Amino acid sequence: MSAYRVQNPATGEVVETFDTATDDQIESALASAHAAHQEWRERSVQERAVVVHRVAEIFAERREELAGIISLEVGKSLAESLDEVDFATSIIDYYAVHGPSLITDREIPSTIPGRAVIERLPMGALLGVMPWNFPYYQVARFAAPNLLLGNTILLKHADICARSSLAVQEIMEQAGVPVGGYANVFASHDQIATMIADPRVQGVSLTGSERAGAIIGEQAGRHLKKCVLELGGIDPMVVLDSDDVAAVAKAAWNFRVYNAGQVCNSNKRMIVMDDIYDEFVEELKKLATGLVPGDPADLPDGAFSPLSSREAAQKVHEQVQQAIADGATLEAGGVLSDGTGAYYSPAVLTGVPRDSASYREEIFGPVATVYRVHSDEEALDLANDCALGLGGSVFSTDTARAARVASRLEVGMAHVNIIAAEAAELPFGGVKRSGFGREMGPVGIDEFVNKRLYFVAG
Repeated sequence: MSAYRVQNPATGEVVETFDTATDDQIESALASAHAAHQEWRERSVQERAVVVHRVAEIFAERREELAGIISLEVGKSLAESLDEVDFATSIIDYYAVHGPSLITDREIPSTIPGRAVIERLPMGALLGVMPWNFPYYQVARFAAPNLLLGNTILLKHADICARSSLAVQEIMEQAGVPVGGYANVFASHDQIATMIADPRVQGVSLTGSERAGAIIGEQAGRHLKKCVLELGGIDPMVVLDSDDVAAVAKAAWNFRVYNAGQVCNSNKRMIVMDDIYDEFVEELKKLATGLVPGDPADLPDGAFSPLSSREAAQKVHEQVQQAIADGATLEAGGVLSDGTGAYYSPAVLTGVPRDSASYREEIFGPVATVYRVHSDEEALDLANDCALGLGGSVFSTDTARAARVASRLEVGMAHVNIIAAEAAELPFGGVKRSGFGREMGPVGIDEFVNKRLYFVAG
């Protein structure tokens, strides 16, 4: 099987294959990205903003087409695919509109006579290594701020996102990004290492697994390159109390099964206070019961989409079965489909022992894992008992009580009475083994930038 392909997760059918890049093609992409940077950085930020805004316009114009591509590639429902295109469009336009003001020069006081200015200048060509779960959104939050800044982009996408990654390059060039300024590369692992080592590449951003992050981080460090790593999470959702348990359970369920549960900052650990725990679990079981596999392109109510691949579905199934072997209880769902499709029925899992290996593992699929606690301190202890630290949330009718707990979460994104606040202007990123660096918002443009001191004596 070709490494780069379009493979329908609903059926397992390989629809189209693409050749991996040759070493000569990688060299050409590196040379073009470096050359394009020399020109792109000389344009005014207002000129670059016009181009980035045009990228957003074309995303909007080709909305249905782009959604159809990823619905086929990764199996997400057409509605969720349209949501993603819209979110990517909003991120790109956010940087077109607000980016110039975010990177303006800033004069600072100095004890030395003269004028001291902090400039925000581009660094050069950057490499992005992106995952399959949100093919456009992931690219948008990396590429948009850096193109606005004056950097150029080499983009290595997931091997099952070939059509969407080519479509993004086409849109970039159509919008006016200079040829070579944004280049999709069907690179191998060895070629990624070659690009990171190349002096023309000034930084690398990866969204992926801890394992991939450790490899990319090591390679970047060896060659003294800045890197941004977003490595997933096992985010806690703490429910301290509720005057409408069914509503909170439904919100928890809807967020957990969104995109077939393949979301980095999904509420993968639901930590529920003892007096509402039983009702909460019963509500989840109702929501998980009677669901059937459906066609992502036309998904009816009561149906669920496949995961991104048969291998992904099998891994989730194996993880749930191991948790059961460790002592957990499968309350509902959790059926792996027969055949070659990537369907796994959304599941409810309880009683995962904290001393088991299963407790420490991220389940990247539609599994609502619920824990019972008896106090705020116990809830917080459980929430922070994790090597990962992406996001987390705390729910209570007493906002001050929820805020006290949320303020002590060891995460990059803490929330009160909302599972995850997500918008173009809000930064995204984690701590601990969830990686480092931020994307989106005013700080997302500040990662791959030369914060140069410019001093004029006088």
